[in-house]
Amino acid sequence: MSPEVRTHVNIKPYREALALPGLRSLLLVAVLARIPLTATGVALTFHVLLDLDGNYAAAGLVGAAITVGAAIGGPLLGRLVDRRGLRPVLVLTAIAEAVFWATAPSLPYTLLLPAAFVAGSLALPIFSVVRQSIAALVPADQRRPAYALDSMSVELSFIVGPALAVALVTAISARTTLYLVGGGIVAAGIALWVLNPSVRSADEPTGPQRRVPRREWLTPRLLAVLAVSTAATLVLGGTDVAVIAVLRASGDIGWTGAVLAGWAVASLAGGFAYGAAHRSFSPLALMAALSLCTIPVGLGGAHWWLLCLALIPAGALCAPTIAATSDAVSRLAPAEVRGEAMGLHGSAVTVGIAVGAPLSGAVIDARTPAWGFVVTGALGALVALVVLPIELRRRRSAAAALSAPVSPAPETDLTPATH
Repeated sequence: MSPEVRTHVNIKPYREALALPGLRSLLLVAVLARIPLTATGVALTFHVLLDLDGNYAAAGLVGAAITVGAAIGGPLLGRLVDRRGLRPVLVLTAIAEAVFWATAPSLPYTLLLPAAFVAGSLALPIFSVVRQSIAALVPADQRRPAYALDSMSVELSFIVGPALAVALVTAISARTTLYLVGGGIVAAGIALWVLNPSVRSADEPTGPQRRVPRREWLTPRLLAVLAVSTAATLVLGGTDVAVIAVLRASGDIGWTGAVLAGWAVASLAGGFAYGAAHRSFSPLALMAALSLCTIPVGLGGAHWWLLCLALIPAGALCAPTIAATSDAVSRLAPAEVRGEAMGLHGSAVTVGIAVGAPLSGAVIDARTPAWGFVVTGALGALVALVVLPIELRRRRSAAAALSAPVSPAPETDLTPATH
């Protein structure tokens, strides 16, 4: 194995990134602010099941309404951040969140469904804002460990948030949990407003921004990164459902928490290794590896510990893949439209999860639990094959530029970090 890809512990990139002004406080606020957001799905599901006497399909529709709303609203809120600044958007979304969560426990289901869609459209844009701010605070050559830290913080939030929601529902009630989750989201908005992280670097203009036509920045390369983001989270969403189905079929459903925790720990370890590595990795390559490692997971055997071991390779690629796509979007999008681009990235991630879970469920219902891994992994690999020509074309162009005489104009087109 070559020296530049040899795996070893190297925390220097993390020390250097965390020493940058503003990044440490941003990541701390981010991990705490994301916890109530990751608890919303569980809280609303229990509310529909226990308080409204609904079924899982009804609860799923509420979750889908929020997801669709967030996928539509994310890029629009990002564009608003680009044009009006961060704080006005935080005020708008925090008020919308406060209204929804204050009224949701008392709404009948027929009103809860459209209200969830509106709330999703105006959801607090913590995920995209944090990634946009990292691009502003961190020089391009140090963003890989910064985005790795962000991806690991997301993993921690998803470990804590849903489990905390279940504990609150069990200890108190589903209705009260909704109020607490909503209060946490509003508090997160206030904390982010107080912190007011930069969305422009020091060398980028902060005044009125020039309008950059979409055709100039929404390039095939950026669309390919968004497709990779969607495919990656489609695989993750499908894996989540398939794990539960396999354990239920084998009679090991009580070990679900342990298996999912092992999967998350593998993701954290992979994210740490990715940020500490001496070289960057293509988002396409990471997503393709994630997909291929997911396909055989269901063949690992009926015992929960075998499933846990089979998930380690794919789990180790989760956080690196999401971090790599975030980094790529930050480099490809001009500063003037970075908010909208990060909003599109957030929508791509959301759509992938929203499609992957029900798709895996439908396949499992029609076949066996192992097919949930096979089909979602195969779809991810198929997207990788579709995107591969774009990546190869970019690399050929970059190689041609390096071998050609120095020419400023083409270099601008081929270097995503140059804006």
